[in-house]
Amino acid sequence: MSWENNVRRVVPYIAGEQPKKKDVIKLNTNECPYPPAPAVEKMVAQMDANAFRLYPDPDTTSIVTALAEYYRVKPSQVFVGVGSDDVLSLSFLTFFNSGRPILFPDVTYSFYDVWADLYRIPYKTVPLKEDWSIDIEGMKQENGGVIFPNPNAPTGLFTPLDKVEEIIAANRDVVVIVDEAYIDFGGESALPLLEKYDNLLIVQTFSKSRAMAGMRIGFCIGNEKLIGYLNDVKFSFNSYTMNRPAQELGALAVRDEVYFREITGKVIATREWTKKELTRLGFTFPDSRANFVFAEHKSVPAKDILNYLRSQSIFVRYWDKDRINNHLRITIGTDDQMRTLIGALEAYLG
Repeated sequence: MSWENNVRRVVPYIAGEQPKKKDVIKLNTNECPYPPAPAVEKMVAQMDANAFRLYPDPDTTSIVTALAEYYRVKPSQVFVGVGSDDVLSLSFLTFFNSGRPILFPDVTYSFYDVWADLYRIPYKTVPLKEDWSIDIEGMKQENGGVIFPNPNAPTGLFTPLDKVEEIIAANRDVVVIVDEAYIDFGGESALPLLEKYDNLLIVQTFSKSRAMAGMRIGFCIGNEKLIGYLNDVKFSFNSYTMNRPAQELGALAVRDEVYFREITGKVIATREWTKKELTRLGFTFPDSRANFVFAEHKSVPAKDILNYLRSQSIFVRYWDKDRINNHLRITIGTDDQMRTLIGALEAYLG
């Protein structure tokens, strides 16, 4: 008998490509095109390297306190992890244990089915409607938990808050996770619903709107009992999940709201310009409220456009999957980057 017979095997999540060469326009991983808050840069220069020999605060007090103040909740309602992927993974492990299948859309963040397989959680995908919107009725069938992004990824489409509430209200006996990784680019957060629903968990990230993907900071907000259960699992898994620099720098980023509003406003404005230009060039797409556009050309295959753009050192995201294999997800970069993209597409499409 081989030792491999006892290996837990899963099909892993495949992250967006990180090009090794320089001088590329990287529009494939939804990173922010602007630097983090100025106070973050200043603190990096002042950090005492000697402090790194000490373990970080396992309670992540500084960043939890900053987030609680910003979102006007109790610190005991905030949980912080190493990126929202860490928060979501621990949430799957903590809350989805009924034996009934959890529900999420068929076109959505492609880590969901990976975690379900990893933790041996049964799941069922609910097909998006033809207009790419979430099937609200489909999310009301019997289940062991519900998760969906809002705005959805990779479509960028935002589900109105009354529809989000309809899903939560129909599933009071399970935990409903709303993954708001892109909420700061034009959507309305479900945070106001926390007072009404004790089964709601809202997950957000610093990787997009706070320009700190490299620091790996994610968090969730829910009622105190949910957060308590998450902490129990965390401290049974790894007490020191978040490093010292991430805690200190993350807290600084939260407190600079002026800069936060400035860079998200820039991304939104550039996104709207890009949508008009893509429409002019014959692309169609859902009405994105994220920092990307999910575009399909009326006559040229997505894979051909992908390969051409790569030849021009412009990277966008493509999935060879049912329903979406003729779409490209294009991250919103700076104005100059998007002008270069549009110029390249004009040259290629004639």
